[in-house]
Amino acid sequence: MAAEATIIGAGTIGLGWTALFLARGLRVRVNSRRADAGRIVREGIELFAPTIPGGGADPDELVTRLRIEPDLDRALDGTDVVQENAPENLELKKELFGKIAAAAPPDALLLSSTSTFLPEDIGADLPDPRRVVVGHPFNPAHLIPLVEVVTAEGADSRLAERAAAFYRDLGKTPIVLGRGINGFVANRLQSALLRESIHLVRSGVVTVEQLDAIVVASIGLRWATIGPFHSFHLGGGPGGLRHWLSHLGAGLEKGWAGLGNPTMDEQTVRTLIDQADQAFAGRTYEELAAERDARHTAVLRALAELDEEAPAR
Repeated sequence: MAAEATIIGAGTIGLGWTALFLARGLRVRVNSRRADAGRIVREGIELFAPTIPGGGADPDELVTRLRIEPDLDRALDGTDVVQENAPENLELKKELFGKIAAAAPPDALLLSSTSTFLPEDIGADLPDPRRVVVGHPFNPAHLIPLVEVVTAEGADSRLAERAAAFYRDLGKTPIVLGRGINGFVANRLQSALLRESIHLVRSGVVTVEQLDAIVVASIGLRWATIGPFHSFHLGGGPGGLRHWLSHLGAGLEKGWAGLGNPTMDEQTVRTLIDQADQAFAGRTYEELAAERDARHTAVLRALAELDEEAPAR
């Protein structure tokens, strides 16, 4: 397990990683040029610490291993792993990783939380572009288990396994993708559902609040326990997915043709914002995030207890 970690950026994802890295015993340097970085990071740790998987953590204990370091070279000196969380700007990330690769130890893991860019594009200006690895989390990064691991084309498979092992030691569920693809996997799935959600709200079928309630009370619950293919395999009865596809699956393409493709014009955006303001009125970001994390934690805890009780297969 790495001992020294450098977090680049103190936004929402960076703060989530910081809280988790500290809770798993790493000494963490957070690199941010924000004048209020110390306050922002401390507030983030206090918000996220109670729902760190495994029973939460004490914020006062976590900050004993924390250092805010605005100088990039000093933040990278002797580090074992770098987790970059800069804004989604390719030129910015390319320039940043050029500096990271020059200042970090040659054997340090260079990881990016990007949700958009492929690792070979981020590392294009490095002597060896294959050194950059995408470790894409799902927000909130301190709590949701998934990390999508993507290496550059031609990279040694051992690099992917090394990155996956690092995340596994943090208690994450790393999935090494077979190849890079824009948006990776989880965000593409999320985007497909969001597109239809916006279409249904825009068309007046449901409100924002109703749409959320429908997802939580149906596919959200289902997918928290089994994935789509597992679900439809069971939907086919004893014949499994083969039976389901040969019968009900025949109409899939026709159904897909009827899905919405909403235009994100001013009226659509205004409808979504107005309904969201009404649905979440009177509650702060901190209150909503704490409730979300408590619910996620309850689900994860229940699943972990079931896994412990299940007989070995």
